[in-house]
Amino acid sequence: MKFGIFYELSVPRPWDAEAEHTVYMNALEQVRLADRVGFDQVWAVEHHFLEEYSHCSAPEVFLTACAAQTERIRIGHGIVICVPEFNHPVRIAERAAALDIVSGGRLEFGTGRSATWTELGGFKANPDDTKKSWDEFVHAIPKMWTQERFSHDGHFFSMPSRAVLPKPYQRPHPPMWVAMSSPGTEFDAADRGMGALGVNFASFAETEQRVKEYRRRIQNCDPVGEIVTDQLASVNFLYCHPDDARGVDIGMRMIRTFQYMAGQLDMAKEVFPTRSYPTAGLLAQTRRQAAGPGDERGAPEGIAVGNPDQIIGQLKKWEACGVDRINLLLNAAENIPQDQVLDSLQLFADEVMPAFAGAREPVGMAGGGS
Repeated sequence: MKFGIFYELSVPRPWDAEAEHTVYMNALEQVRLADRVGFDQVWAVEHHFLEEYSHCSAPEVFLTACAAQTERIRIGHGIVICVPEFNHPVRIAERAAALDIVSGGRLEFGTGRSATWTELGGFKANPDDTKKSWDEFVHAIPKMWTQERFSHDGHFFSMPSRAVLPKPYQRPHPPMWVAMSSPGTEFDAADRGMGALGVNFASFAETEQRVKEYRRRIQNCDPVGEIVTDQLASVNFLYCHPDDARGVDIGMRMIRTFQYMAGQLDMAKEVFPTRSYPTAGLLAQTRRQAAGPGDERGAPEGIAVGNPDQIIGQLKKWEACGVDRINLLLNAAENIPQDQVLDSLQLFADEVMPAFAGAREPVGMAGGGS
């Protein structure tokens, strides 16, 4: 199992002149430490208009800074919203290729379609069309990367023959992923030979069944690109502290802050009557998590908060389900002071990551590598 970090870049009010700058600079400091201590990936989302919850509307800019300030951590551009009202697919392909070049071939390319009415309605996108546009985009973008010239006549975009430049540094192209915010998306990923990037909070039993079906289907996939990314990632929260009670207390305050912000979102399913979004997405997931089973320490099942031994025990359960990677949210609206976030990262790297085969060794140690 490998570990990454995951950013929404939430910015709490009041928004003074330094608020967003502080959040971005804190995140970059965390990324530099994560690179040094052996984390494998850093992911940043694309969101628009989501006050406080996420001020990450240009993740490619943040991730370029991450790439410039690190050596080995892989750069997770995801998810990129594959909806024409948000992004033209040629611009997606160009930006991703450039990010792959400046990172020295470290790009992981994540795709998706947005799940909030705030965003979809803001761009006047039809929720009934987003899954179809995503499918057209993910079939087209690898061809833009690998063909000398590309042309397309489709439903959501058309273009004459052109050289889409630059080409990615990785050959034939970067690994491709799709975010799982609706049931069944992991199977869409498997059928297309793509990695499944978890953004929800499923139970162990549900995850194990999803993993088994994903593995079965990807064996007979029709890949959208020239490589198959047979990987499943899950998302989790992290707060690691030598004292278990202290770790749970601080970690749960962070989680409750995240749940509160997520609860303010207008999810597409709750506003727009569409079959394209069968659930309310993240909002429903966080509500279920809040009401779900926990342990005697007060932490929900499977959550990585507490002391190192407790966190190892929880993450081993995800490993047993067949999950390949876990991406960790480190903070919510700067609820945890920066020095404590850095201490948590360091302790996790020192005492938790060595318990898992496949975790990358810190920079400067023998072996390892992404």
